[in-house]
Amino acid sequence: MSGRGSRGRHYSGGRSNPSHGGGGRGSFSGGGSSGAAAPAPTQTRAYFPPAASSSSAPVASLSSEMEQKLTLETTTTAAVAAVPPASSKAVRFPQRPGFGTVGKKIQVRANHFLVQVADRDLHHYDVTITPEVASKKIHREVMNQLVRLYSETHLGKRIPAYDGMKSLYTAGPLPFSSKEFVVKLLPNDGRAAAAGSSTSSKRKDREFKVALTLANKPDLYQLQQFLHSQRVETPQEAIQVLDIVLRATPSEKYTVVGRSFFSTELGPKGSLGEGLEYWRGFYQSLRPTQLGLSLNIDVSARSFFEPILVTEFLAKHFYHTDRSKHLPDRDCIKVKKTLKRVKVEVRLRDWTKNEEVKRTYTINGLSAEPLGQLRFTCEDENTSVVQYYRKKYKIDLKYVAWPAIQAGNDSKPVYLPMELCSIVAGQRYTKKLNKKQVTNLLKATCQRPRDRENNITQVYHHWLVFILTMKYFYLLCAHAVTSIYGQMIREKTNNRDDKESLIRREFGLQVREEMSLVKARVLPSPLLKYHDSGREKSVYPQMGQWNMTNKKMVNGGRLQVWAFVNFSRVSQDITFEFLGALVDVCNSKGMEFFPQPLLPVQFSHPGQIERVLRDIHKLSAQQGRQLQLLIVILPDQSDSSYGKIKRTCETELGIVSQCLEPQKIKRWNTQYLENLALKINVKVGGRNTVLNDAIYKKMPVVTDRLPTIIFGADVTHPAAGDDSSPSIAAVVASTDWPEVTNYRAIVSAQHHRDEIIKDLYKSQISEKGLVHGGMIRELLVAFYKQKRLKPSRIIFYRDGVSEGQFSQVLLHEVDAIRRACASLEDGYMPTVTFVVVQKRHHTRLFPADHSNRGQMDRSGNIQPGTVVDTEICHPTEFDFYLNSHAGIQGTSRPAHYHVLFDENRFTADGLQVLTNNLCYTYARCTRSVSIVPPAYYAHLVAFRARHYIEGDSSDGGSTTGGGAQVFRALPEIKENVKEVMFYC
Repeated sequence: MSGRGSRGRHYSGGRSNPSHGGGGRGSFSGGGSSGAAAPAPTQTRAYFPPAASSSSAPVASLSSEMEQKLTLETTTTAAVAAVPPASSKAVRFPQRPGFGTVGKKIQVRANHFLVQVADRDLHHYDVTITPEVASKKIHREVMNQLVRLYSETHLGKRIPAYDGMKSLYTAGPLPFSSKEFVVKLLPNDGRAAAAGSSTSSKRKDREFKVALTLANKPDLYQLQQFLHSQRVETPQEAIQVLDIVLRATPSEKYTVVGRSFFSTELGPKGSLGEGLEYWRGFYQSLRPTQLGLSLNIDVSARSFFEPILVTEFLAKHFYHTDRSKHLPDRDCIKVKKTLKRVKVEVRLRDWTKNEEVKRTYTINGLSAEPLGQLRFTCEDENTSVVQYYRKKYKIDLKYVAWPAIQAGNDSKPVYLPMELCSIVAGQRYTKKLNKKQVTNLLKATCQRPRDRENNITQVYHHWLVFILTMKYFYLLCAHAVTSIYGQMIREKTNNRDDKESLIRREFGLQVREEMSLVKARVLPSPLLKYHDSGREKSVYPQMGQWNMTNKKMVNGGRLQVWAFVNFSRVSQDITFEFLGALVDVCNSKGMEFFPQPLLPVQFSHPGQIERVLRDIHKLSAQQGRQLQLLIVILPDQSDSSYGKIKRTCETELGIVSQCLEPQKIKRWNTQYLENLALKINVKVGGRNTVLNDAIYKKMPVVTDRLPTIIFGADVTHPAAGDDSSPSIAAVVASTDWPEVTNYRAIVSAQHHRDEIIKDLYKSQISEKGLVHGGMIRELLVAFYKQKRLKPSRIIFYRDGVSEGQFSQVLLHEVDAIRRACASLEDGYMPTVTFVVVQKRHHTRLFPADHSNRGQMDRSGNIQPGTVVDTEICHPTEFDFYLNSHAGIQGTSRPAHYHVLFDENRFTADGLQVLTNNLCYTYARCTRSVSIVPPAYYAHLVAFRARHYIEGDSSDGGSTTGGGAQVFRALPEIKENVKEVMFYC
């Protein structure tokens, strides 16, 4: 331990003391709340001395001012518009300040196919189908029949594009402005009589009335102006029309999930286990870009129910195979929840009429009684379900101890034996997959860049062949392409339908066959600073990665009060060997890790987790010490124990913990210990590395004179199929400047699937006046306590926002930031830059030449630091794609950054280089990461908070009553836990 010296913020030495947090010295009257779930309001408004009055006028006036400001040309911030926008549609985003120039210039391929649009007279007609039906499939059948019947006589030989619901589009006027048609659909299947239903007969023709009414005329000229940067507002309606045109036929032919299409024709399906399978498909979206309209196509896969008997599904999914035993109530609840709204088909031979019948039903629940006890009245005779099927269908039912499937409704239930019901193919499984299923799906779909590019190309050619040459489309290029679909193209071209193409004749669309070749740049990696006492004091990462060899953490933490508990079957010998090695590695990397724990190492039963944790806390308190860290080896079966440990430690006991997987302990190596040391160091208040430019204040905007705080925010929603649990918002903010490496975190629960963060700022009236609170306020106060400086600039990275939510999020959240600042001190308005970070998009970038190893990393992906801000980006707004990380397996997905508000006037290079450099400061590993760390941290914190409410005895996290949704607040994270990066 000798020779370490005192380590402060000077980079020749210095150590942070984790046991004392980050509070500033002297009196402070504006401390924010410590509540983790929803920070409690504070009554004082004095953020920085001198104290300000408690008048609420500045805060109240900000909302309209913010709306006014957001409607201006965002290249200037001086003027304020007189009238605020009536809605979020009026919000304008910053114009692109120019294009970046930093970095090595290269070219990459993007899975964007350019679309040329001819001038057409578009017409939009409202569609009303009576009687109303919810099924898009039936809607399309009705409209197809209408076109077949009336195209020549009433529709002016137009072939319309239909969205499956309320809108129909044509490339020219119909001979009327409003007209009603009568359409009859012929029955396409028989009807199987189920127990509880009336005696069946053959279906009659279904008659529908269809009213078409001219709604408006989308303007393609406005689209052309927008694409040539002559118009600011996006002509969404014109783009939507063309998108519907391109989606019309695949929507009829394939299973539609959002913007993706799936079919067994698009690739082999495979098993995910437990009654589920995956189908392959493709994503399709029409996007405006600098090159014009672009068709973004990507391959994808989703989970579907296997088309098997319901009894087989229960055997695979719930492991129920004994048909003689009743299903326990808890299992019935699980089965009902899993199969709710799933369609099943029953095929039977009605021996009373000697005919084959089939019918499709939708599962609404299970019978309250076993099948063998169910009775109903049929033709004035009370009979059992078992007798009914034996008499009518000559079937002896076997699963009489299990409940029956209930279709129909509660007033007129229809009972179906599980053993006769087959799950209809093509139904997406929307619940959360387990780890094994996720692994199987990733194995099946993970593709190297070259393979994914080829697959996308083949899918696109399939799209050309089977879409463009069908009812609506004409094959644009009749020559054979150099792919496995070449022969198919020739055959389809030679035998195509005589109808003129919808694309060429009607809507004038032409789609290129090749992926776009776009300009890109590779940004240089930043210089990372380590401690001067190490043999290597700094490092330039190579291909997005480096290691800790010969390096010491720039600020090693001091870990003096700690404990260790083992809930697994890892032996004592291995445990103590591992523990000794961990202490040695942490000390060798610059920490001061005391080798002796406060309490003896414990080996405990996994069934006693909460009791053991409380005992450890109690014993440490009896010695008058606050544990800095509790190291825990998880149980061998640790699916739920991790969440239980984190919830108990962080919200009840105030203990920071480091959990370890037993399998990794059994085969630990030096690299594992070094990565573990990185996590432990930041959890005890240390700092692993820092950007060299940050130390010397060479980072544009962030470190030039004025202190800057960087925020990250994310909202996570419940798993698919969970329709009650709350969404969780998480916000992190830097507390160190100019280093910007340490981030404090706050979480808050909010309404189910609400994307807007509600608790950024809040206020309420009390007996003492207006009381202010919220997440932004608390984090600004924490920054001031740490640095004794007021942030003059705010950079806010917001994760998890889709393009359709940009305006709404911007209006509410930037306004909340403004209000929080004004509530702390009158006139306090730091400049704000608000950037959305998107990972759930389908743009992929590939090396232009897969044989040139100098253009890619070891995995075959584009190099770390590759940035694209031209051609496939927005025509006028400030956005860019950044691939900041090295690929490990599969195809790397670049992050898409879109600037929604910018008072700091970033240049293109300034924001791109800052974002890329920050990706090298992620605390948990020695690799650059795929999204900027504050957004990544917010994502981690939000998922951590999900553990705080999962496993509760109640079924859901929120309930509905009296017309309003009520949800449980998150338990409060203890203050000493929030003072460090506990989520790493």
